[in-house]
Amino acid sequence: MSVKPVLDRIDHDLDQAIERLKGLLRIPSISTDPAYKEDCKDAAEWLVRELRSLGVNAESRPTSGHPMVVGHVGDSGPHLVFYGHYDVQPVDPLDLWKRPPFEPTVEDTVAGKVIRGRGAADDKGQLMTFIEACRAWKEVHGCLPARITFLLEGEEESQSPSLIPFMKENAAELTGDIALICDTGMFDQNTPSIITSLRGLLGEEVTIIGPDKDLHSGLYGGAAINPIRVLSRIISGLHDDTGRITLPDFYRGVPETDPAILAQWDALGFDEEAFLGDVGLSHPAGEQGRTTLEMTWARPTCEVNGIWGGYTGDGFKTVLPSKAHTKISFRLVGTQDPEKIRETFRAYVQAMLPPDCRAEFKEHGAAPASQMTISDPAFERARQALSEEWPNEAAFIGGGGSIPIAGYFKEILNMDAMLIGFGHPDDMIHSPNEKYDLRSFHKGIRSWARVLDALNR
Repeated sequence: MSVKPVLDRIDHDLDQAIERLKGLLRIPSISTDPAYKEDCKDAAEWLVRELRSLGVNAESRPTSGHPMVVGHVGDSGPHLVFYGHYDVQPVDPLDLWKRPPFEPTVEDTVAGKVIRGRGAADDKGQLMTFIEACRAWKEVHGCLPARITFLLEGEEESQSPSLIPFMKENAAELTGDIALICDTGMFDQNTPSIITSLRGLLGEEVTIIGPDKDLHSGLYGGAAINPIRVLSRIISGLHDDTGRITLPDFYRGVPETDPAILAQWDALGFDEEAFLGDVGLSHPAGEQGRTTLEMTWARPTCEVNGIWGGYTGDGFKTVLPSKAHTKISFRLVGTQDPEKIRETFRAYVQAMLPPDCRAEFKEHGAAPASQMTISDPAFERARQALSEEWPNEAAFIGGGGSIPIAGYFKEILNMDAMLIGFGHPDDMIHSPNEKYDLRSFHKGIRSWARVLDALNR
């Protein structure tokens, strides 16, 4: 089966593909808000109908939360498992949207045409690039070039509470040769990428408790312990002067990046000055002796995400607070064990407490890092296929964020995941006025058509 007529069909049917995407974008499938439960159900049923129109044996499966869409098609070739999610983030603040978030529209911008609406880039537009590629293959050749299982989730934006149980209960049905995930971005406007590593994530909330009530600083200052001062000392001790994290055994399981991969990253021509300059900064603040790409793609971090306590309103109040609070996250790499690091962090906090202070902890999730086995020839074939579609050669890159599903595919189903996406940093996902470049949508469909062809060789 030739891919050329498939690409021609994609070009010819682009307007219809955009209208289908608009149909999905009109459904306000906000998973975290119970008021939109029926809308999430409607989005799942919409996808079931689309998949069935392609000859996919698809159905909406109930979970303890929102439905999971599962579909199967084909009986020969490699078994590919495609994952995407149909749920979206809330739209607040609504007054910052230029148009209603669930009335999608195509707009002209300086950079080209975009489709704007909640979910356009995260993840409905990305998800539909794969479905539209499958549609073109089916219309041209009457079948798809591989055996494909679809797994489309409705809770990704609300921490996926049903996903792990569902994957475990249906492991035999969902296990294939390789997983495909379209929920990521390109390195730049002309350079497609395959993410081969993702950092894990650990979240901790800490409360330091001192006196049993807030105190007047004139009466008690100097004599009473101040929880904010204690918390400040704890936080300041988490890093040394070179930017390294000081927790005992924190770097156990952290690998040095392969020099060949570092060389490939260097060849991307990343502009460190522009990267920081775009957010009003000029000097890298992480580990000394590491490039910015290495720091964001391949090194672990410890960051304070919030800190509060005492009086923070208008004016001034001379108070010694009873409590001080912080939220701290760790990005993890390699084989770092998030639960072990949680234990080590809590022991560090306890050891730093002076008399008359105690600590309370609240955990906010834990997921290990994901590392793909790119020695599998499928990865290089996919990279070559992407390179044929875009102006620049595709690259294997790291991902600084965390996409737990990639780790679940490995941990639960023993499958590597190929993360291919066509988003851009300015897509404003999770923010008002979210958009997806029509170029990304169009060439994304063509890219998946090429990748499906390459994986079937």
